[in-house]
Amino acid sequence: MLTSTVLATQPDFSITAVSCRDDHTRWSQAEVREDYRVVLVRRGRFRRRAAGAPAEVDPTVAYLGVPGEEERFAHPVSGGDVCTSISLTPALWRVVAGEDARPARHSVYVDARLDLAHRRVLASARTGDVDHAVTEEFLGLLSATVGQAVDGAIPPGVRPGRDEATLVAAARHAIGEAHPASEGLLPLAELLGVSPYRLSRSFTRELGVSLTRYRNRVRVGRALDRLDAGEDSLANLAADLHFSDQAHLCRTMRQYLGHTPTALRQLLAPESL
Repeated sequence: MLTSTVLATQPDFSITAVSCRDDHTRWSQAEVREDYRVVLVRRGRFRRRAAGAPAEVDPTVAYLGVPGEEERFAHPVSGGDVCTSISLTPALWRVVAGEDARPARHSVYVDARLDLAHRRVLASARTGDVDHAVTEEFLGLLSATVGQAVDGAIPPGVRPGRDEATLVAAARHAIGEAHPASEGLLPLAELLGVSPYRLSRSFTRELGVSLTRYRNRVRVGRALDRLDAGEDSLANLAADLHFSDQAHLCRTMRQYLGHTPTALRQLLAPESL
């Protein structure tokens, strides 16, 4: 039995938790997918055969799939398995791997650092901030996996363009002006004409904080402005500042300030000063 739960989705990618409880040693019928994908195992073990080559897949070995590829699976170990499947559009694949790139190998070794990157993607998905937090973590994971499998894949940040200070200043301006593209890492990078890898790395090197944390800092400031002005609807505040929901707003405010919006409203009241 196969079940799946979408953890995060955007026009360019989706991240899905897949649980399989099949128990068969023989190869399954051939399956053909039409997307690029990276699949990492969280628990269990199974076999995959693609391009005529079988591979053992478990938490230490991930695999890459490409459109039109015929694949078969076998599940010789009872107990089932749980995986994270990341599906990419061709456009995002080209950003990650380069033009017309195909994997030279389909299996990817998952070392401890890549295991941690995988777990950080799953943790970021629980925040609800798909546009920035999830995207930023997931791009790092893709860089590590695709870089192993695609010869000549573009390493993070290695693309010609403007210097980092100018790039970060332009990104900050777009975020500060609430440009529609600033609501997501991928559209913001496209607006600025750079790789999303480079934009993410440049922020950290230039300011010492991630792009996600910087954007949240700006949103928290705007939330404080609204609360200080007497905003009484947290649902409206969350929607206006592009949080996924009111709970996401509250979590972020508590994370950055140690207080919920309700407590902050009281702290900002004249009688409390």
